[in-house]
Amino acid sequence: MSDKELSKKIVTLVGGEENVNSVFHCATRLRFKLKDRTKADKAALEATPGVITVVESSGQFQVVIGNNVGQVFEHMMAETNLQDADNPNAKKEASSEKTNVLGKAVDIISSIFSPLLGALAGAGLLKGIMALISSLHWIDTASGTYLILNAASDSVFYFLPIFLAITSSRKFKTNAFVSVAVAGALVYPDVIAAVDNPAKLAFLGIPIILIKYSSSVIPIILAVWVQSYVERWFNSFVHQSVKNIIVPMLSLLVVVPLTFLAFGPVGNLISQGLANGFTWVYNLSPLIAGAVAGAFWQVFVIFGVHWGFVPIMLSNISTLGYDTMLPMLTAAVLSQAGATLGVFLKSRNTQMKALAGSSTLAAVFGITEPTIYGVTLKLKKPFIYACISGGIGGAIIASGGATAKSFSLPSLLALPTYFGAGFLWVVIGLLVAFILAVVLVMILGFDDPKEETAKTEGAPAKKEAAIEKEILVSPLQGKVLPLEQSSDVAFASGAMGKGILIDPTEGVLTSPVNGTITTVFPTGHAIGITSNDGAEILIHVGVNTVKLKGQFFDKRVKEGDVVKQGQLLLEFDIEQIKAAGYTTTTPIIVTNSAQYLDVLSTIEPEVKREDYLLTVVV
Repeated sequence: MSDKELSKKIVTLVGGEENVNSVFHCATRLRFKLKDRTKADKAALEATPGVITVVESSGQFQVVIGNNVGQVFEHMMAETNLQDADNPNAKKEASSEKTNVLGKAVDIISSIFSPLLGALAGAGLLKGIMALISSLHWIDTASGTYLILNAASDSVFYFLPIFLAITSSRKFKTNAFVSVAVAGALVYPDVIAAVDNPAKLAFLGIPIILIKYSSSVIPIILAVWVQSYVERWFNSFVHQSVKNIIVPMLSLLVVVPLTFLAFGPVGNLISQGLANGFTWVYNLSPLIAGAVAGAFWQVFVIFGVHWGFVPIMLSNISTLGYDTMLPMLTAAVLSQAGATLGVFLKSRNTQMKALAGSSTLAAVFGITEPTIYGVTLKLKKPFIYACISGGIGGAIIASGGATAKSFSLPSLLALPTYFGAGFLWVVIGLLVAFILAVVLVMILGFDDPKEETAKTEGAPAKKEAAIEKEILVSPLQGKVLPLEQSSDVAFASGAMGKGILIDPTEGVLTSPVNGTITTVFPTGHAIGITSNDGAEILIHVGVNTVKLKGQFFDKRVKEGDVVKQGQLLLEFDIEQIKAAGYTTTTPIIVTNSAQYLDVLSTIEPEVKREDYLLTVVV
């Protein structure tokens, strides 16, 4: 019986979906809470192939399966409307939603590369700085200082297949450690040394085309994708008593040789094809290539298709030793900063001026989302001026033959990575892109939103004329963390919506908005609020704290209550919760984020209650 068939059989024998209050799983068993125990057929379950036994304990109806319990549970969640009691707020993805090939490709690339961008950009910037100071003879390249700093800057790129193996395994839902082992084989020292050895190697008599896979991109992604199918196939018939050992062994036995014989060379050809294809287009007319890249890059960002260019940039650096696209894209970023500065200088709307001022600095350092969604695209004309300026700046940079020696996020901080031939043209192109955008905005102007008139007492609040947005204040006092650091994948992945994490220093939770309490979980660990302007907010104290069954939580509101910003909603005992083995790090999520242009968050490392936390941009 397959895992899918077993999951259906178990649901039927526990009395059907309608008899299940909740279900979650541990290492070996499914733990049901049933509405009516008498509807469950324990004897039939124990006689079902794949079920080891049935245990009734602590009010739970426990179906013991063994090592494959996770796969059975996944099928159960996918095939039924049951909720995971360990994560009661998790929303199931709509499997019927149709996505085109481009959409799927962009989703795969973004899922694989987005977790790495911080490390890649940081290491790339350090690599550029090291190249700059060594070329200026500010450091002895034979010194220990240079050796250590160079290793720090180069390690991410040299071992890039290992980093990609981790993120690819998450995307393709396969064993991450097996994926890392496959990547490790590609950069194994003896394999790297064999590439330069004139002696030909073979595997079981089949010739091996040896290639240096350090810094490569496509081969490991292909290998992990194939691994996901190979692993699934072995899981379908290997007995669960030895599955945890035998399946990884068989997967390595199959995937590693196939990678060296097929996926590696094919992936390398794809990488070379991408790099050579872009180089061919660039060589036809650097000026046109730069103009198009500089003008339309932020348009690509808006539609999310910019992720498709990341593998090309990395392939260029890996295959050619440089990339010509990154310097052009920096012109697009700086032009948005210039247009926003123009809005700051020209606007008479105090709220728009304040937003434009802060967004300018963020854009200079490569963070353009607040600039685009909050200022230039909202006002339309400044966005067009920025695209024109970026196109001209990009054309100048490309015509000068500028290149990036390592990967970085396009911004002013990336300048050291462009040092070398054509660097002067980079400086000129960026200055032109920035200054021209400022000048166009100042001369040609835009439709400056009128200042919001003062509210009369008792009158309903008006939406801002410049930008429709809603401000959420912090419901907690504590340390601010990015949502991606949540230990709960449903929150960290953004599947629940955009938001932020707070590691609280005191157990007092207040309302971030004026609104209505829509959900108060019986255990008190999670509260849902709908603001008066329609934002749906979930505050979830800790992870898996539902298992505390309300211990250490003191609810101060109930469903249907109308609350004011700053009103007390909940008190909880941080020390007792931590002593019970749970974290109190709290996600604050806007669950209907998809209805908004963006959800922007504070850049402060710590907040107090009622400090600024999030902005929901309509």
